[in-house]
Amino acid sequence: MSIDEKDELVKYTLSKIAEAPQLVKNQLWSKNGLLKYRRVYFRIKKYVDNFLEDKDETNRIIFLPGLRGVGKTTVVLQIYDYLRNQRKIEQDRILYFSTDELKAYLGKSILDVVDTFIREVHKTSPVYLEKKLFVFVDESHFDDKWSETAKIFFDKSKKIFMIFTGSSALSMELNVDAVRRMTKEVVFPLNFLEYLTLNHKEWYPPKDTAEAIRDLIFHGDQEWSLEVASEKEDELVKNLMAIEKLIEKEWEDFICYKGFPFALSMDEAQAYGKTFSLIDRIIEKDIFSVKSFNTDTRNTITRILSFLALQPPGSTSDVKLSQRMGVSPTIVRNILDVLEKTHLVFSIKPYAGAGRVARKPWKYYFLCPSINSSIRFKLGAFNRDSITFGILLENLVASYLFRMKETVNLPTAIFYDSSDEVDFLIKDS
Repeated sequence: MSIDEKDELVKYTLSKIAEAPQLVKNQLWSKNGLLKYRRVYFRIKKYVDNFLEDKDETNRIIFLPGLRGVGKTTVVLQIYDYLRNQRKIEQDRILYFSTDELKAYLGKSILDVVDTFIREVHKTSPVYLEKKLFVFVDESHFDDKWSETAKIFFDKSKKIFMIFTGSSALSMELNVDAVRRMTKEVVFPLNFLEYLTLNHKEWYPPKDTAEAIRDLIFHGDQEWSLEVASEKEDELVKNLMAIEKLIEKEWEDFICYKGFPFALSMDEAQAYGKTFSLIDRIIEKDIFSVKSFNTDTRNTITRILSFLALQPPGSTSDVKLSQRMGVSPTIVRNILDVLEKTHLVFSIKPYAGAGRVARKPWKYYFLCPSINSSIRFKLGAFNRDSITFGILLENLVASYLFRMKETVNLPTAIFYDSSDEVDFLIKDS
């Protein structure tokens, strides 16, 4: 590295340290005050506290994969704010930067910046660090060596705590060594309780409501589970009375267009426009970072997403979809596979019984019903009728089951009933 390049890196690193407080202020404060916290924030905060208090030496590299727009950056900046204002960590001990900006302006790697932060700002090496440092890296997937960098610093020093955010597809690319050193916390779109919590200043759900619902699903035949769920229901009904808006209207708005945190302060048309733009950015930035496609295939991806949004789930096979798109089944399969890797969509297979294979197409759902409705809105095909709302509700239930499977590994498998007697079948062991 030349002297000029080294000088550029030092200036860049110092500028990131200097501008972080203002960035935090811009991102975390709204007209209603400081943004409220989601559950994932408290899980990461616990890792931070354990690191600072020398209670845990293993959970020092936190990986936050998730779809664009779900609030990963907000969570990271909330942790920054916690460190500065509650834990009183000095500003120069925390580095936050985004890899897409780094690559666009300097063409350098995460390793280059973190090494500069330690050697030039703190005048030492990772091995000889005495003070605990924090490094928060956004959009990590723009550096294909990001997980190797995480492994290097994990192995060299127990004084560095790192958070990496990025596309859900990054989870598929981690090598075995990196996986052993990382703690993964997937960030999803809002659930209804999170939506109400963030949208109403003084409202919070009863403690352990989500756990009570989950226990009811998987242990509903146990009396204790029914009792706990009943108690939580009574508490929740009382809490909901404090919300000034009709809860039915809140529920409908949440299903249709308020599944992402950014939509909370938007009207319906704005939210649809922002969500649709988000889909375009996922296609341009995330999908093409996972797999190379030509320009024609880019258009096919958009058409497939539109088709999936406008049709009832499971109504068309890959072969029929390829015929409709005018491309080979292999290209359709590749596109669907990449869409699943980014978590824009996910699939549920049919269940025909033990030892049998159902010859029916897979069902594809969007990670959030707001994605479906925004595509419909853009195409002039969105109506708040019972049929559309039923499709969005089915998508919501499927996405919640998928979310539980990804985070707590329950259910261990999800199927749809090929006999159409019920919507979903779940396996709990």
